[in-house]
Amino acid sequence: MDLESIECVSSSDFDEDEIHHNQQQQQQHRGLHPHPHHHSEFSSSKPRNGININSANIVGPTAITPATSVHELLECPVCTNSMYPPIHQCHNGHTLCSTCKTRVHNRCPTCRQELGDIRCLALEKVAESLELPCKFYSLGCPEIFPYYSKLKHEGMCNFRPYNCPYAGSECSVVGDIPFVVAHLRDDHKVDMHTGCTFNHRYVKSNPREVENATWMLTVFHCFGQYFCLHFEAFQLAMAPVYMAFLRFMGDENEARNYTYSLEVGANGRKLIWEGTPRSIRDSHRKVRDSHDGLIIQRNMALFFSGGDRKELKLRVTGRIWKEQQNSDVGVCIPNLCS
Repeated sequence: MDLESIECVSSSDFDEDEIHHNQQQQQQHRGLHPHPHHHSEFSSSKPRNGININSANIVGPTAITPATSVHELLECPVCTNSMYPPIHQCHNGHTLCSTCKTRVHNRCPTCRQELGDIRCLALEKVAESLELPCKFYSLGCPEIFPYYSKLKHEGMCNFRPYNCPYAGSECSVVGDIPFVVAHLRDDHKVDMHTGCTFNHRYVKSNPREVENATWMLTVFHCFGQYFCLHFEAFQLAMAPVYMAFLRFMGDENEARNYTYSLEVGANGRKLIWEGTPRSIRDSHRKVRDSHDGLIIQRNMALFFSGGDRKELKLRVTGRIWKEQQNSDVGVCIPNLCS
């Protein structure tokens, strides 16, 4: 891939409208879409654990309130997340979570009355007795947890959405992997390639101009998975360097099944890096600042570029392979992509 240059692509308070429409805005902004094979257990009228949860037909002393109504009571009207103690309420009985109490400047987001320090102890007691599905159930998570275990699970749920890995701007889009891949292709115009080998050429007319956000991103599809190849220039201890590294579009435990190599060189010399791709759960900056990739000092990069050393011309080659367990001998063998 020939490029003319490598260029930089460049919590607030809620007002009243934002508070009233926050949930709708979040859903539109995140781009989350329901998993095609999973439906909300709250809205289902089918029997669950032998109990028919249907608000239109609840009779007798054993009838229970639909889970959806209890869940809605525990939903903060500002951030739309589940509320955990301390749960605050205004004099009119409207509730919100402790985090959002500060964000709304101590005024009730529903009736605009001033909030005091009133705790909704009854709702806190209800919360302690509940078992609720993971908030990522619409993305495929089938798990149900006691209320206080739910929050811990959601922090590491494998079905939680992924942040957009595009590091050239502050992109806040989140979603599952197919959604993020389509977003990178359609919105960020990222180059998409199929195959587990690559051969890229990076050109920059003035390599002395190095900024932290100078970078390129390419997405590869192989072994049924997606990988992000990053190449960028930044300052390391006041010296400009170039770095290439690979990230896996999935969770860390899956990333460990793959290995990749990167190579750059010329004039009879070369540098080789081999490692395991990092998950996109780790931010781009975290991976870069850990130096987990192929780092090329500017003098070496100019040496590889040849000519009068006034223009950067680097060719980075590499491949991705999957480690497979050999059941006969108990060791891993590489499964190379053709």
